[in-house]
Amino acid sequence: MTALRKSEETAEKRFAIIAPLVDESLDRATRSMKAGEIAERNGLSLRSISRYVNSYLENGFEGLKPKLPLRPNSEYAISPDILEEAIALRKEVPGRSIKDIIKILELEKKISPGTIARSSLQRHMHKAGFGAKQVAMYTKRGTASRRFVKEHRCELWQSDIKYGPFLPIGKNGAKKQIYAITWIDDKSRHIMAAQFYDNQRVEIVEDSLRRAIMQYGRPDSIFVDNGKQYRSNWLRRACAKLGIRYLTARPYHPEAKGKVEFFNRRISSFISEAALSGAKTLDEYNRLLEVWIEENYHSEPHSGLGGIAPKTSFLSDSRPLSFVDGEILREAFLHTEDREVDKTGIISFEGSKYEVGLAYIGRKVEVCYDPSWTEEVEIHFEGREPFMAKKLVIGRNCGFRREIPDTLKLETPGNSRFLDALEKKHAESLQNNPIATAFKDIRLEEY
Repeated sequence: MTALRKSEETAEKRFAIIAPLVDESLDRATRSMKAGEIAERNGLSLRSISRYVNSYLENGFEGLKPKLPLRPNSEYAISPDILEEAIALRKEVPGRSIKDIIKILELEKKISPGTIARSSLQRHMHKAGFGAKQVAMYTKRGTASRRFVKEHRCELWQSDIKYGPFLPIGKNGAKKQIYAITWIDDKSRHIMAAQFYDNQRVEIVEDSLRRAIMQYGRPDSIFVDNGKQYRSNWLRRACAKLGIRYLTARPYHPEAKGKVEFFNRRISSFISEAALSGAKTLDEYNRLLEVWIEENYHSEPHSGLGGIAPKTSFLSDSRPLSFVDGEILREAFLHTEDREVDKTGIISFEGSKYEVGLAYIGRKVEVCYDPSWTEEVEIHFEGREPFMAKKLVIGRNCGFRREIPDTLKLETPGNSRFLDALEKKHAESLQNNPIATAFKDIRLEEY
């Protein structure tokens, strides 16, 4: 639509609004009353209505047309040659601003200062496909997020953590927030694991992923965000041991994990229902979540699957599940840390003491442990067989005496065999070497 045609239409609309007021037979009071009604009905001020009427009475229909901008800095003043020059400047440096482009054109004396407004040039360049955001799509590093879907189940699992409600599960009934972590299959939208926890540490990633792998086997890849729970060395090491490819989304691009993000929005509705049911504990929320997923989400037609339910899509996939040996899975999920053995053969770990043995004094050992069970840890040292070290229990005193077996218990004799043997030896010595004069044989009167 041309600017002139748009001006014509605007004048026609204004005339339709004020038509009842241009009747010369109306008295002043009636015209004023009708003007108020028209202004209220059309969302205009009385001042605008009055201005339209006066313009029509003075200049007729032409007076109702909006005035076209006559300044040279209007959009109508930008010639194709100037626009082409501006586009060339944008091509040279894609990040060059409109302000700088105008400044360059002015310095090169291709336009006079103040003859082109930034908004006008920006509008023209956008129409030509050279707006700042349009150019950035092709020049900035990275790729645009596109919709994708894997061909088979368990090729890719996505995960995310959602903030849940506050429950009275803290100390002395204090309110504490819970968090839901989800693992969803990319192909079928089937929930591999979903559970609420009272924290958002790395341990909840471990626990939920282990549950999913134990039930459904291992995936080819996992796709997670850049949260600290997912950036742990443990998760990368566990994926490497299990042959799982570890993938992360670009920072500040949650849309890349759109499938799990969509499910998180569904969880919001579940949380509302759980609150109405009166659930107050973590166990109640997890029990209701399991029921909601199995009986509602998994059985409902999914728009992203063409109306097929996630459970049906998962079970009908021809690809077999790849289960992991229990011992391999256990080793993959062990955490490892290095500790130095002190001079008493003990290491300090997670606020507790573990007895390693005197043979490792001064050595650095590798501690392998399961965060959910730290009563004993597995000790690894190069060249020796791994062994389990139990948590050291320290009694009331600084030391303790071990219970002696019955076979090793000592009998307490009635005399000292050591002193008896010395006395016997001493008597034999006196017999072999008699004393020349005994003190008892000296009489006092001789003195």
